[in-house]
Amino acid sequence: MNRSELLLSIAKKKVLILDGAMGTMIQRYQLSEEDFRTPDLADHPKPLKGNNDLLSLSRPDVVKAIHAAYLDAGADILETNTFSGTSIAQEDYGLQHLAYEINFQSAKIAREVADAFTLKNPDKPRFVAGALGPTNKTASLSPDVNDPGYRAISFDQLAEAYKEQVKGLLDGGADILLVETIFDTLNAKAALFAIQEVFEERNIPLNPEEGGIPIMISGTITDASGRTLSGQTTEAFLISVSHVPLFSVGLNCALGAKELRPYLKVLADNTPFFVSAYPNAGLPNEFGQYDQGATEMANQVEEFLKEGHVNILGGCCGTTPEHIAAIAKLAEKYQPRKVELVNTGDE
Repeated sequence: MNRSELLLSIAKKKVLILDGAMGTMIQRYQLSEEDFRTPDLADHPKPLKGNNDLLSLSRPDVVKAIHAAYLDAGADILETNTFSGTSIAQEDYGLQHLAYEINFQSAKIAREVADAFTLKNPDKPRFVAGALGPTNKTASLSPDVNDPGYRAISFDQLAEAYKEQVKGLLDGGADILLVETIFDTLNAKAALFAIQEVFEERNIPLNPEEGGIPIMISGTITDASGRTLSGQTTEAFLISVSHVPLFSVGLNCALGAKELRPYLKVLADNTPFFVSAYPNAGLPNEFGQYDQGATEMANQVEEFLKEGHVNILGGCCGTTPEHIAAIAKLAEKYQPRKVELVNTGDE
């Protein structure tokens, strides 16, 4: 079996566990400006502290340790440290020229840790999901209130940047591509377009059932109205991305498990793909911190499992290996959501 076939066969039998937050864990290290600088960037004119993706080049030991902590906690899938890995997002730091290298090294690090854990326990193979974040620009909305028609980025620019990121992630050894934290579906469509172009160039099948690299999509509901930032309902979001044979579609970030539940149900009721969820550790307090402990979060996530809504579970902002361990332990008691082809009304 190749990696895609192996992943598909496991996903049919158990709820897969995704890791937790990278940023939350990096904060624990209390890193300084110097930690974010490689020798080549010693004299870089812009401050680099906070550019977490850059740590894959400057402090790979930190990234490795965080990946290992999540695998120890029971994660099946590691996300690469590439949430802001596009040239578009790296432009803020004047490091757009390092985009490919950041993605390649991040995937390589995650691959090494995943393979080491698989070697120790071949009965629990570990996988690497190349993370493609939303970028810091939106193709659907104007950043200028006085000019609603203005766009800070075009579809083609996004697709080009995502293409570079996809190549780096695949070359570094990613098993899966995860387009995540989608607040603007047009950005996600650019990412999907880029993935399709790279697959075509490399003769990779688009469908994971045919041995292709599985594609995961995860949107973000930003408020109580149940819409993405660009105004789509959960169902509209699902329809917008379902033209590609996805491995999974899901929701992450912005909300805690309790708040995510109704929108997750919409996905579970309407998609022929696997469903993923990795909520935040509750909602942030007035200082922007996440207070929800592992047990409380696991109790809320259990509702997803009881109702049979999910195939892949993990954590987003504020989650730690403790949260993932609690969720992994709980998930062992439940069957994954049964994937059935949804009747589209054509029959």
